[in-house]
Amino acid sequence: MHDDKTGSGIFRKWLFPGALLATYAYFCFLMLLITLQYIPWSTDVAFLRIKQDYIGLWYYELAFFTHVFTAPLCLIAGFTQFSKWLRARSPKLHRWSGWLYAVSVIGFAAPSGFIMGIYANGGWLSQIAFCLLGALWFAFTWKAIAAARKGNFVQHRNFMMRSFALALSAITLRAWKWVLVALFLPRPMDLYMLVAWLGWTLNLLVAEWLIYRLKK
Repeated sequence: MHDDKTGSGIFRKWLFPGALLATYAYFCFLMLLITLQYIPWSTDVAFLRIKQDYIGLWYYELAFFTHVFTAPLCLIAGFTQFSKWLRARSPKLHRWSGWLYAVSVIGFAAPSGFIMGIYANGGWLSQIAFCLLGALWFAFTWKAIAAARKGNFVQHRNFMMRSFALALSAITLRAWKWVLVALFLPRPMDLYMLVAWLGWTLNLLVAEWLIYRLKK
């Protein structure tokens, strides 16, 4: 108890989590701004300006807008799953937000992301990266729900951590892009191929490290 009153205790308990929450909220806000660019339904703005060769394909257009409009739900609903405060005080809300996350991922965001991955910029390296991301995101979320239904909540937590690590690629992909452009000014397609992998593989490694720490 005494340690919590020291500077390091206050930092661990309040300042660091508060800073992380504020940073996450900021990036979620940026993701929301990206989504709002496509309202009302528009196929000639932002990212879609470089996808005009594919936007005529009805299934690509449907996949794109499905992915864009469900991504914010995944980020918000998924984040609530790791709140001890919410689980302790409102387990029903925890379950409902978990189902919202799972349905958003399995039913919409992951399949649409896989379809978009088939047509990703940067050639086959980028396409493999995004298709693999979509497939793993779907599989991890499915296994998390299956584990919860069997009452295996340790496995449920582990697969949710993996799933949410992949959900965070919506943020980390863009963060890596900003960092790499600021430091190295790479060619656009080289940059795209690089962040296609960096955006989610490092997240997954961090999730595996955290799972290992929890086991210890």
